[in-house]
Amino acid sequence: YIGALGARVICDNIPGLVNKQRQLCQRYPDIMQSVGEGAKEWIRECQHQFRHHRWNCSTLDRDHTVFGRVMLRSSREAAFVYAISSAGVVYAITRACSQGDLKACGCDPLKRGRSKDERGEFDWGGCSDNINYGIRFAKAFVDAKEKKVKDARALMNLHNNRCGRMAVKRFLKLECKCHGVSGSCTLRTCWLAMSDFRKTGDYLRKKYNGAIQVTMNQDGTGFTVANKNFRKPTKTDLVYFENSPDYCVMDKAAGSLGTAGRVCNKMSRGTDGCEVMCCGRGYDTTRVTRVTKCECKFHWCCAVRCKECEDTVDVHTCKAPKRAEWLDQT
Repeated sequence: YIGALGARVICDNIPGLVNKQRQLCQRYPDIMQSVGEGAKEWIRECQHQFRHHRWNCSTLDRDHTVFGRVMLRSSREAAFVYAISSAGVVYAITRACSQGDLKACGCDPLKRGRSKDERGEFDWGGCSDNINYGIRFAKAFVDAKEKKVKDARALMNLHNNRCGRMAVKRFLKLECKCHGVSGSCTLRTCWLAMSDFRKTGDYLRKKYNGAIQVTMNQDGTGFTVANKNFRKPTKTDLVYFENSPDYCVMDKAAGSLGTAGRVCNKMSRGTDGCEVMCCGRGYDTTRVTRVTKCECKFHWCCAVRCKECEDTVDVHTCKAPKRAEWLDQT
């Protein structure tokens, strides 16, 4: 697609890019294609992690920020989005390098010769994921926007971007193949591979739960904790400045879409429960008939035949706020 239309035309028409990002886009159109594909992956992961929450990482069509005004507030949701998107860029580029899709990189060139782990010596072989290239490009591309401005929010974004990049590296694993008589492992060939992106998503979700509220320090070079009782943030902690809105009602200024119409779980006492999700407004119940496959049997050889069963379930959805209450917020 980029090749057909010309990198310059495409890169000049991507909204929200700064000059450095446009230059990288024009110079490495194949990498940008991988970044675009990776974006779908991290957005899906964000929506998976927050599927049971009032803020469910919903995206907005035709908005170059993807998440709309929710990103304007320096909240823990913004911190998570910066971290997971940065991680997604690293993951997409590193995978494309290993698959041979990019001119600029391939397998990790440093993983050559012999090495050792707790099980003994092994030979580097196969294709080790070139995570360092993925991190370097992601840092240059994603951080370029934040380096244009030297303010508190830019510093917060840079910190959370780094957390995301390092989260992918954290889950690199050594994979090995055994050689020798009947796979006796007298000789092993090993390579480094990234884990499934879900592991990074789960890890960053825990970091979101433990995110630390901070303020800028006096000289504007770093953070101090907003509450003296909390520990200082480390390089692996997500940081944020402002408290989140409650996301209960539609509030265009805060980027909240509200929870009216969201499906909730009547039996749950957690964040997906109707009490929490609907913010005490109550819920509507609709009886829905679903058709599912059931009584499946394996027939020799080789087919599985199922019956279609109908079952009726109650679906609970959050009530909208009363009109006056809604108008106050928008």
